[in-house]
Amino acid sequence: MAVYALTGFSVVSLLSFGYLSWDWTKPNQVENEPVLDFKHKGSPFTPQQPPHIIFILTDDQGFHDIGYHGSDIRTPTLDKLASEGVKLENYYIQPICTPSRSQLITGRYQIHTGLQHSIIRPRQPNCLPLDQVTLPQKLQEAGYATHMVGKWHLGFYKKECLPTRRGFDTYFGSLTGSMDYYTYDSCDGPGLCGYDLHEGENVAWGRGGKYSTHLYTQRVRKILATHDPRQPIFIFLSFQAVHTPLQSPKEYIYQYRDMGNVARRKYAAMVSVVDEAVRNVTYALRKYGYYQNSVIIFSTDNGGQPFSGGSNWPLRGRKGTYWEGGIRGVGFVNSPLLRRRRRISRALVHITDWYPTLVGLAGGNISESDGLDGYNVWPAISEGKESPRREILHNIDPLYNHAKHGSWQDGFRIWNTAVQASIRAGDWKLLTGDPGYGDWIPPQTVANFPGSWWNLERRTDIRKALWLFNITGDPYERYDLASQRPDVVKELLVRLAYYNRTAIPVRYPAEDPRANPELNGGAWGPWAGDDEEDHWDGVFHKKSKIKKKCKLCKLRSFFRKYNTRIMSNRI
Repeated sequence: MAVYALTGFSVVSLLSFGYLSWDWTKPNQVENEPVLDFKHKGSPFTPQQPPHIIFILTDDQGFHDIGYHGSDIRTPTLDKLASEGVKLENYYIQPICTPSRSQLITGRYQIHTGLQHSIIRPRQPNCLPLDQVTLPQKLQEAGYATHMVGKWHLGFYKKECLPTRRGFDTYFGSLTGSMDYYTYDSCDGPGLCGYDLHEGENVAWGRGGKYSTHLYTQRVRKILATHDPRQPIFIFLSFQAVHTPLQSPKEYIYQYRDMGNVARRKYAAMVSVVDEAVRNVTYALRKYGYYQNSVIIFSTDNGGQPFSGGSNWPLRGRKGTYWEGGIRGVGFVNSPLLRRRRRISRALVHITDWYPTLVGLAGGNISESDGLDGYNVWPAISEGKESPRREILHNIDPLYNHAKHGSWQDGFRIWNTAVQASIRAGDWKLLTGDPGYGDWIPPQTVANFPGSWWNLERRTDIRKALWLFNITGDPYERYDLASQRPDVVKELLVRLAYYNRTAIPVRYPAEDPRANPELNGGAWGPWAGDDEEDHWDGVFHKKSKIKKKCKLCKLRSFFRKYNTRIMSNRI
């Protein structure tokens, strides 16, 4: 036992030695961090101890926006971590923010949480359903300390919806979908702005001025510096970056000064800040004795937005669409616990799979009664075994604008092809309705993109509402096989109809005027009382009867129609 403890100490010492030259003047370094001495308590590398789990999620990072995918953006840290671990090259996420986060946290498709339409907007009285047992709650049951740092975007209209009520011991970050990287102001329309930085369940006033990626990195390193590595820890680091607005410290932009496209230049600088932040987090994992018993997962939340500097090339589509460019994610796992490292995995993996996979690693319990849509894919990732997943329901959104040229007849009376939906089964992928903007957009390397270049790949004919691709053989979705393989189309339409029978009603209430930050001290935060009952038409009632004011009814009706009309343009 003494020999084993000494061995563990030696590993920590050697790993820590490399940090003697750490640049403590960097803005994203933690100042005056205490170095805790846990050696007398025994080795933190006991084989029976569940692993420390660090889940890093970036926002709007495109498929082409990482070095090892041939990008013009430099990501040396991410490239190194991925090359030493397992790159997930058949990994799927959702096309927009809230759906990816909800499926990560619950392990369920969004049709099973009522969040199948759009995102949760700041003024909507909506949040992740309170009856869902979340991933951090499961990890708490397994003895983990759980911490979240960064973007939440799963609703906050009641205190019950906040991260600290959904399984996280601590929370530091923003509740809305986007904010200014320096002032932490978040706007949901003209004149509807508020401060959005929170510590636990309170507003974290007076923090403005520090770049949010640096701020969040500091917090993670403080958590690691003060935690006892003998207790397993789960950290969900949910970066705001690289979502708009395009903001970055000037010193990171200089290296991309030769990029002609200004948006791409700023975006690239933001990715570089994230890369440096991940480097500092992994350094801290080694410095404080976590790394040898840790699992680091890196993932994007959806595809990139080309008009804001992102790139999904050579995939088709962009953020907000069900083409591969919207849902094929950048992802990798780095861990000393991987049995087969330094390789590429083409096992089919979906963001819902992290829930049962991580609970399994933690030694927690998963049963069929949990109703999960995810699978434990750790054997596929770690050992190279076949993935248990054969199918992915990308989504069924009954509220999205119906395609003009879709019909029950085109769907063989099995499915209405006017409804936006997409499913992957084996090698095949089916899309119905309006999947979203479907161009192939090359990397924009010049400021003024010539119109003739832009039109090279454009397909403006959308007089259809049904597509079938062999996504394994045609990952760029160039050859629609729907007319050639009606047998496959019918099989996948039957699967869509099956999933639709299991869907719960959509939770998409009208916006509530009471959410206006001006009515809540100038900050975004909970506005509805715990004694109010939910009604998904957007109208709230006290448990005691109250009369609704006609003026308020008209406002709610207006907001409901307003949401439906312009939602797709505001994502």
